[in-house]
Amino acid sequence: MSFTIDAEQAAVAGFDTMRLGAGSFRALQRMGITTPTPIQAEAIPALLDGRDVIAQARTGSGKTIGFGLPAVEFADPRLRNVQVLVLVPTRELAVQVAGVLAELGKDKGLTVATIFGGVGVGSQRLALRKGAQIVVGTPGRVLDLINQGALWLDRVRLLVLDEADEMLDYGFAPDVERIIARTTPDRQTALFSATVPDWVDTTASKHMIDPVHVEIPVDPDEAPVIENLAFDLPEGGKINALKDLLDHRGEGAIIVFGRTKRGVARLAQRLVADGYPVGALQGNMSQNARDKVMADFRSGVAPVLLATNVAARGIDVSNVEQVINVELPESPALLTHRIGRTGRMGREGQAITLLEPEDWPKWRKLERGFGKPIPRMPWPGAEAVVAGGLAEQIAAAPPAPSRGGSRSPRAGDGRDGRDGRGGREAAPRSRGGSAYGTSAGSGNGSTSERAAASRGGRPAQGSSSRRPVADVAPRLAPTPRPMGIEPRTVIVAEPRTRRPADSRPPRGFDAPDLAADSQDSAGKRQRSPRGRYDIVCSACGQHSIAPFQPDPSRPVFCDACFRAKQEERKLAGVRG
Repeated sequence: MSFTIDAEQAAVAGFDTMRLGAGSFRALQRMGITTPTPIQAEAIPALLDGRDVIAQARTGSGKTIGFGLPAVEFADPRLRNVQVLVLVPTRELAVQVAGVLAELGKDKGLTVATIFGGVGVGSQRLALRKGAQIVVGTPGRVLDLINQGALWLDRVRLLVLDEADEMLDYGFAPDVERIIARTTPDRQTALFSATVPDWVDTTASKHMIDPVHVEIPVDPDEAPVIENLAFDLPEGGKINALKDLLDHRGEGAIIVFGRTKRGVARLAQRLVADGYPVGALQGNMSQNARDKVMADFRSGVAPVLLATNVAARGIDVSNVEQVINVELPESPALLTHRIGRTGRMGREGQAITLLEPEDWPKWRKLERGFGKPIPRMPWPGAEAVVAGGLAEQIAAAPPAPSRGGSRSPRAGDGRDGRDGRGGREAAPRSRGGSAYGTSAGSGNGSTSERAAASRGGRPAQGSSSRRPVADVAPRLAPTPRPMGIEPRTVIVAEPRTRRPADSRPPRGFDAPDLAADSQDSAGKRQRSPRGRYDIVCSACGQHSIAPFQPDPSRPVFCDACFRAKQEERKLAGVRG
C-alpha cells in the first residue's frame, strides 16, 4: 500500500483521534506539541494498527515522534525486557532520539538505554541489566552486545530503522542484517528517512510484510529557502575560497563538509593555525571529545564545524546559515542531507559547493541524481556570494551576442565561447595530455574550457573542439560575466613563429599543419579547426609544439615536463 498526503489532509487528524494513552498526551503537552505534522498524522495510526511502515519526509518534519509515540505505547514498563529497538547511523542521532523517547515515556515509567561506540561499555551493560524497555543504538555496538550475550532481542515488538537509506547502505547493511535476524519474526518494522531510494524498497521487502508507504511531499509554502550554488575554482583554489567565505561569515553557524576523517582533521589544524574558530567532528574522536565539539558549536564558541558525513545525520542545530562542501559526498542522498542542515525552522540558508577540475566528473553524476540543476559559475569572491541572489542573476542573464557574424547562439551551447554557466571564454588546450600552461587563477580560460568539457558539452556543428587563436595582430577580447562584476580584459598575443614544415612533430601531433584563420569574400572569419605553435618549455628549455597559442605571461611545458609536474602534485597530495 502506498499513498501521499498533503498538509491539509494531515491536519484533519489530531492527536486526540489517535489511540494514545494519558501519559503520551501529558508528554506532548509538556513538550508544547498540539498538532501532528503530516508524517505523524499518517505514520502513527498505521503503526498503532500493527502495520509495517516505510515513511519518507524531509528533515525536520517530526519523524522521531512519528515512531516514538507508537514505541512508547507498545512498551510495557512491567516487563524488564527490550521491547523496542531503534537503530540509527550515528552517535549524535542516538543521543537525540533517546532524549525524545525518554521524554515521551517518562509518565509511563519506561527506561531508555542508549548504546553506541566510543565510550566504555560498562554503563550500557548495566542499563540493559536493569531492564531497559527501549534501546536506541548504532549497529556496531548493538551487535557487539548481542554477541556478548548482554542484549537479547527475542521480545522486540517494534524495530525502527531511522535514516533507513543509510542503515541499509552497504556500510551498515551486514550488521543490520545480523541484528534483524536476532529479533522475533512477528515484530513490526518501520523505516523512516528523508530519502528512500529504490534499492531501499528492494532490501526492505525481505524484512517487512505488506508495508504501508507514506510519502509527504514538500509544501512549497513550507519548503526551506536555501540558495544552492556551485563554484568552479582552479586546482588548489579551495582553501583560499574557504578562508574568503569564513572571513565574510555572519552571525550564524557554518558547517564545512569533508569526505575523509584524515582530511577533516588536517583542514581543521590548518584553519586553527590561521586563527579561525573551528571545531572538527569525525569518527576517530572519543565520545567526550565529540560532545565538547558539539557543545562549542551549539553555544557559538566555535561557530564553524568541520565534519565528515557523520554530521549530516542527527545534528539538529537550527541557526546554521551556511553549508560548505569542500569535498563531494558519495551519493545524491548524502548531498541532500548535507544541504538539509541549513534553512531550518523557517530561516534562510545557503549551500555552497567548491569544485576543482578533478571534481567535475563526479559533480556531473551527483547533479543528475539530485533532481534539479544547481547553478554553477566561476568563483566571484566571497563578498558577492554572501550578498546572495547569484542564482537569480544567472537565470536572468541575457544570452551572449553572436560572434563573427554567425547566428545567435543558444545559452550554454558552447558556440559563444562560454560554458553555459557564466564562465569566461575558453582558451584552447590539448586533449591528449600535451603541454599546456598551468592554471593561474579562477579567471583563466583553460579552467572554463575544462569545465565545459567535463560537463559533457559538444562543440556546435561545423566547429572544432580545439579552437586555435588566429594569426593576427594582438586584439582585445572582452570577457562577459553574468553577475554584474567588472570584467577583465584579456590581451591575446600574436603567436610565435611556427616550426618548419619538414620538422618531425612530437608524438601525438601527426596531423598536417593547417593554415591560420582566413576571411571569405563576405569578410567573415573562417576559423581553422586546428593549429600548431612552437614553444620553449619553461622547465627544461627544449623546443616543443603545442596545439594552442601560448600565453606569454604564464609558463608552458613540454609533454615530459608536464607529466613530471603532475606526478609531483600527486605525490605532494599523498604526503600532505
